[in-house]
Amino acid sequence: MSEKIVQTAGREQLGRFSPMFAHLNDDVLFGEVWNEQAIDVKTKCLVTVVSLMASGITDSSLSYHLQNAKAHGVTKEEIAAVITHATMYVGWPKGWAVFRLAKEIWNEEVPALTDKDRHQAAIFFPIGEPNPYGDYFVGQSYLALVSGEQIPIFNVTFEPSCRNHWHIHHAKNGGGQMLIGVGGRGYYQEWGKAPVEITAGTVIHIPAEVKHWHGAAPDSWFSHLAVEIPGEEGRTEWCEAVSDAEYGQCQ
Repeated sequence: MSEKIVQTAGREQLGRFSPMFAHLNDDVLFGEVWNEQAIDVKTKCLVTVVSLMASGITDSSLSYHLQNAKAHGVTKEEIAAVITHATMYVGWPKGWAVFRLAKEIWNEEVPALTDKDRHQAAIFFPIGEPNPYGDYFVGQSYLALVSGEQIPIFNVTFEPSCRNHWHIHHAKNGGGQMLIGVGGRGYYQEWGKAPVEITAGTVIHIPAEVKHWHGAAPDSWFSHLAVEIPGEEGRTEWCEAVSDAEYGQCQ
């Protein structure tokens, strides 16, 4: 017979405030259910971890049950496989959250989140890879294709202070571009006009033949969707870089 599970936390923390809850926690849940013999304690630990994960509970309750799982023989490889499997059903953010707790409990250093990681976690669309048009940008930017059918749509992400060069979308008919703010804070400016701030949800309509630039604020990562408007003989003309003096108008 396996070691008997004993729990006293209910009475210690809630015994006077709610004796019934303390009884159900200590005597029924842990006293009877956890000691029931049909499945072993290790399996119960894994079932409990997955149940809490599915409910989105990633506080001290989950930490306790991860520690309990380790104490009852769950290996690093097993918990990694269980979390990965459950993630396919309960969602990617929950998987990331549980992995961070599990890595601490199985004694692996958790890498600190980078600014890029934090920005990615705050937006819906992927950041993508380093921008292949980087020669036309000041600073580092990233590009991710969102849709290549009907109307091309890209998610463009700028590190702080990054901006593209002045440029013009040419077209005989139609054409131009639309920007939709996704996350962070940035700017759009037309030639001869004051800069306009872009935040999540801001929509910017850029007609063909208008010289302009767009990019991030000095203190913020920034992402926007770039929607290419269909036009006849459309092309982009890249012009000079946005000078520090011009960019300074945004601060």
